[in-house]
Amino acid sequence: MSEPAHQASARILPSEELEHRYVIGQRLDVTSYADATTRILRWAEQGESRYVCAANVHVLMEGWDDAEYRKITNQGDLITPDGVPLVWSLRALGVSHATRVYGPDMTLHICADAARRGIKIGLFGGTRDSLADFVSFLKRRFTRIEVVCAISPPFRPLSGEEDAAYTEEIRASGAQVLFVGIGCPKQERWMAAHKGKLMLPMLGVGAAFDFHSGRVKQSPVWMQRAGLEWLFRLVMEPKRLWRRYVWHNPRFVFYFFRQYVSERLR
Repeated sequence: MSEPAHQASARILPSEELEHRYVIGQRLDVTSYADATTRILRWAEQGESRYVCAANVHVLMEGWDDAEYRKITNQGDLITPDGVPLVWSLRALGVSHATRVYGPDMTLHICADAARRGIKIGLFGGTRDSLADFVSFLKRRFTRIEVVCAISPPFRPLSGEEDAAYTEEIRASGAQVLFVGIGCPKQERWMAAHKGKLMLPMLGVGAAFDFHSGRVKQSPVWMQRAGLEWLFRLVMEPKRLWRRYVWHNPRFVFYFFRQYVSERLR
């Protein structure tokens, strides 16, 4: 698959345009925790159907391999640079002020402001036990937070009847923001399929529920800053994650280097 084809299919701008760049065909918005929180909670208060993607190397390489998935992520209303390597990529492309907006940390920023402003949140993903632990964590940290639904869907494709029932449960709960933690690429596909059906912002936050409940250990801060979070997770879960990192990471470096050289030579 050629790089120009990726670039051509990716030119879909957000409705509220931010400064952005394309990294191997994936749009990345230049945002911050404060900016993302402000946008998302404004959408929540206005009852707007939106979805937010937190993009890391895994997301980009899934999109490189699957044009339909890349179209879904590029149509997101906000696409944050979730991984440190993507922040480095943005800076290499001339965005010196690019910063990381990491899904699990963005979750806490939004929950903090939602609690202060009386905005109700919902959760979709994880196991029943992990959701219970995460809700307990949120209520300890943000005493005024309102978690009005916490749904643990089965780890398999949903039937049409199941999906309709979950959609109605979320709608009836009165949730104004929905955190979706069913993993890449499932969560981005799910959010795109429910845009227009759920009149609230949906955020794909991956393993945030397990991280904050303490069920999955996060890498030390120094490893995150050094761009080595992937190595920590690979050591912790080698059987599940080896392909993601051993296969995706070298290809990302190669394709981005090719893009960087091409742009420098223009």
